[in-house]
Amino acid sequence: MSKLVNSIREAVALSGLKDGMTVSFHHHLRNGDFVLNMVMEEIANAGIKDLTVNASSLFDVHRPLLTHIQNKVVTGLSADYISAGIGRAISQGVMEKPVEFRTHGGRPRDIALGRTPIDVAFIAAPAADKMGNCTGKYGKSACGSLGYAFADAMYAKKVVVITDQLMDYPLQNWSISESYVDYVVAVDAIGDPKGIVSGTTQITRDPVGLVMASHAAKVIENSGLLKDGFSFQTGAGGASLAAAKYLKDIMLEKKIQGSFGLGGITGYLVDMLQAGCFRNLLDVQCFDLKAVESIRSDPRHQEITAMHYAAPGSRSAVVDNLDVVILGATEIDTDFNVNVHTDSNGYIMGGSGGHSDTAAGAKLSMIIAPMFRARLPIVTDRVTCISTPGESIDVLVTQGGIAVNPRQAELKQRLVDAGLPVVDIHELKEKAERITGKPAKLPKGDRVVANVIGREGDLQDVIYNVPVKD
Repeated sequence: MSKLVNSIREAVALSGLKDGMTVSFHHHLRNGDFVLNMVMEEIANAGIKDLTVNASSLFDVHRPLLTHIQNKVVTGLSADYISAGIGRAISQGVMEKPVEFRTHGGRPRDIALGRTPIDVAFIAAPAADKMGNCTGKYGKSACGSLGYAFADAMYAKKVVVITDQLMDYPLQNWSISESYVDYVVAVDAIGDPKGIVSGTTQITRDPVGLVMASHAAKVIENSGLLKDGFSFQTGAGGASLAAAKYLKDIMLEKKIQGSFGLGGITGYLVDMLQAGCFRNLLDVQCFDLKAVESIRSDPRHQEITAMHYAAPGSRSAVVDNLDVVILGATEIDTDFNVNVHTDSNGYIMGGSGGHSDTAAGAKLSMIIAPMFRARLPIVTDRVTCISTPGESIDVLVTQGGIAVNPRQAELKQRLVDAGLPVVDIHELKEKAERITGKPAKLPKGDRVVANVIGREGDLQDVIYNVPVKD
């Protein structure tokens, strides 16, 4: 027996895909993914229309999707993150229906509950056998963890695995089992593994970034949370990685061993694992090729599903045991609400991803951001879009000082007692505006182009179109 079919075109036909259905994709190949574009081209050639695309994230490599939107092949879109290449067109009104943004935890929860049913899931698998057992750990396009694809495989009505490395049956150390898979397609290439690299993945050398990173590490050191069993997540930005470096030095000096590092794993967290700073890494997606090698070879580096990572309403999720998370922001307001969906001009260029999930779960959620970017202050009276509610944010770290949410009086006192430069968030706003001037109010259109669904499933905010100048 074999589930192998000759082509993506044949798999689409066998799946029973029809007008008005929903297809899904995962994003572990990130900006190196070929699969979404290949599949959507075959769907368009088959004359199928009015589809909803449910993708865990969309990147600039997926810009051909805009043609399918314009041709009405795609009329609905759901994602956790959308990069600027597609986001700008959405902000200008290319879609008639609003996009639905979810979080990395909210997406699998809603799939599992049947709120966002999937008719056909297409899974890019760097290695698979003829029955559909598959993994991201091996193969020429190895991307590491397939954490975001599990919900699609488990709950879609039909599942198609697309691979460029067909292995003997049974594939060893599979991630997704054949029991969920209907068809397997072998192609020449599913993507470019170099495209999975996220952010800078290099520690910043910028003096401003290093000041912020040093402040962030000292906040953690004096929070009362840095002790044996400590758990931690950080992103791939230069300042965040620098904060992790300073934290590593503190942990080694004090002989503290944490329980786990979490999230999208970078090579720097792998270094911390190998140095003994953590006992385990729990990985829902690999951010660079060093992380891919680690998850393939080190049993302490474990793959987890998006549900296990961050789904609210599940019996438990790892974020609920997280001590500290370091996050970024496009802007933050004086109520500590954070925007990571839009840029300073109101154009879509991101999304919550795991931002609001980890912020809600962690005991200490910290934003690292400069006081201003391109002469626009980071702190505002009201963010353009609430990606993460202020009640989930504890600290803002900038080069101009550290602002602590008034809800965290004990933490604020700890930081003051440690001699750290604690300031009121309104003071940070005023300090930045003395340098940049008070920014003009953004023009806002009259049409909603995106609904931001909070991690609990409620409508948290909306994003309006950006008026196009004549």
